[in-house]
Amino acid sequence: MSFSQQDHAQIDSQGIPLDQINQQIQHFIDGFPYLNVIRAATVDDGIIRVSEDKLNHYLHQFDQAAGERSLVKFVPASGAATRMFKSLFAALDGKSDKSVDEFFVRLTDFAFYDDLKAVMKADGKDLDDAVAADRATVLRYLLATPGLDYGNLPKGLLEFHKYADGPRTPVEEHLVEGAAYANSNGVVRIHFTVSPEHRDRFEKLIADNKADYEAWLGVTFDVSFSEQKKATDTISVNMDNTPFRNANESLLFRPAGHGALIENLNDIDADIIFIKNIDNVVPDEIKEQTVTYKKVIGAVLLDAQQQIGRLQSLLDASDVSDGYIAEADELLRRTLFTQPPAAYDSWTKAQKLDYLRGKLDRPVRVCGMVKNVGEPGGGPFWARNADGSVSLQVVESAQIDLTDEEQKTIFDMATHFNPVDLVCGVKDSHGKKYNLPDFRDPLTGFITAKSKDGKDLKAQELPGLWNGAMADWNTIFVEVPLITFNPVKTVNDLLRKEHQPQE
Repeated sequence: MSFSQQDHAQIDSQGIPLDQINQQIQHFIDGFPYLNVIRAATVDDGIIRVSEDKLNHYLHQFDQAAGERSLVKFVPASGAATRMFKSLFAALDGKSDKSVDEFFVRLTDFAFYDDLKAVMKADGKDLDDAVAADRATVLRYLLATPGLDYGNLPKGLLEFHKYADGPRTPVEEHLVEGAAYANSNGVVRIHFTVSPEHRDRFEKLIADNKADYEAWLGVTFDVSFSEQKKATDTISVNMDNTPFRNANESLLFRPAGHGALIENLNDIDADIIFIKNIDNVVPDEIKEQTVTYKKVIGAVLLDAQQQIGRLQSLLDASDVSDGYIAEADELLRRTLFTQPPAAYDSWTKAQKLDYLRGKLDRPVRVCGMVKNVGEPGGGPFWARNADGSVSLQVVESAQIDLTDEEQKTIFDMATHFNPVDLVCGVKDSHGKKYNLPDFRDPLTGFITAKSKDGKDLKAQELPGLWNGAMADWNTIFVEVPLITFNPVKTVNDLLRKEHQPQE
C-alpha cells in the first residue's frame, strides 16, 4: 500500500510501524479464519469443580502465599455507560417501553436518586413532580448536562449501590473487594485502564475517598491508571479495502477493542494479576463468595506454577530421563489441559523435549467459569491450535463459523459462560516477566462495520484480551458460583436483588 508523505507523518505520530498497518489492511482483504473448536469444555472434560474439602485448603494456601507475592487487581474501566441507558435515550425520542416504566416506578431504589434530586432542585425543579408530569426532563437531567451526565460517563463513575453512609461507585466497590484478596502485607495494588477524557474524574474520585477507605479497611491502596495506547489503534478502510480518509484527507485510526489492553497488562510488574470487569461488583453483604473464589483460582494458579517450575528444572538437565518426559507430558495433559499433536508418540526424544519445554515456558491463567444462563458472549471450549495441539480457549461466538452445523452444535453444547474472572501468572519460574504480546494469536481479530460522516467503513479489533490475546497461554478453567457474576448491562440491572440493599 502506498502512502503519501503526509500519511507517513501521521503514521509516525501514531506510533504504529508501517508493516503493521500493511498487515492490518491485508487482514481486511483476507478476513480472519474461524477457530476450529473441537468440543465444549464441561465439568467432566476441562473445567475443574472444587470440592468442599478442597476449598479450605486452597483458601489457606492462598492466604499464606499472598504475603510473599506481589499482587495486582487489573480492571478495564474505560467503557462508556451509553449502552446502559439505551432504552432511556429511546424514551427521549418518544419510544418508551416496559423497562422505562419500571425505571420510573422504582426510581427511588437507584443509588443515584438523591444526587438526581439534588441537581434538579439546584435548578428549581422537583424530581417527584417531574416524574409524574414531565419524564423527559428527568431523563435529560440524568443523562446529560446540566445534570448528572450519566449518558456520557464511564460505568466506573456511576453510583451503583446504596449504603447507610452514602452511595458507592464501581471504582469504590473494586477498592473494597480488592482489599479482601489483592492484599499483600497490607498493601492493595489496583490498576484501572481509563479513557483520557475521564482520567481526571477517576483520579479525583480516588483522591477524595482513598483515605476514608484505608482507615476503614486497615490497608494502604496503591492505585494506578493507564490509557489505551495510540500505537494499538488500527487503520480503518473503505468497503473496497482502501484506507478510509477523513474530510481533511487524513487517515482514520480507531481504538482496537479491549484486546489492545494486553499492552497495558504487559506493563504491570506483579507475580499475580487478577482481572475483572468494572461493572461486575456487588454490595458488601454478598461479596464473600466472590472473595472466596478469587482466592481459590489464585491458589490453583500457584499450584500449577509450582508443578511447572519443578518439571522445567528437570527437563533442563543435560540428560533427561524418559520418566521425566512422560511426567511433563502428563502435567500438560491433566493439569494444563493441553493435548499434543497427533504425531507426538512417533517423535524423537529431542522433538518431544522441544515441544514440552515450549509449552511449559508460557504465562499461565486460571479462568473462573459460571454456568450458562443465556448471557451473550464467550465460553470455554477445547480448540485446535496452529501447531496441531488441542487446548482450552475462551471463545467468542464471532470466532466460530455458526453457519457450519457441526461447529454450531458444539457451540450450543456449552454448559458454561466466561464472566471475565481471571488470575494471571505472567512471570517464569525464575521470576522473569514474559512479554505478553508474544503469546497472542494475531489471526483471532475481528472486522466490524462502522460509519463516519455518513460513509460506510470497516474497522478492525485486535484479538480480545481474554480470547486471542491470551491464546498461547497455559489455561485452566475452574467453575465458580453464579453469584460471583453480576454485570450491569442496562440501568435496570441495578434493580436486581443482587445490587439492592440486602434484607
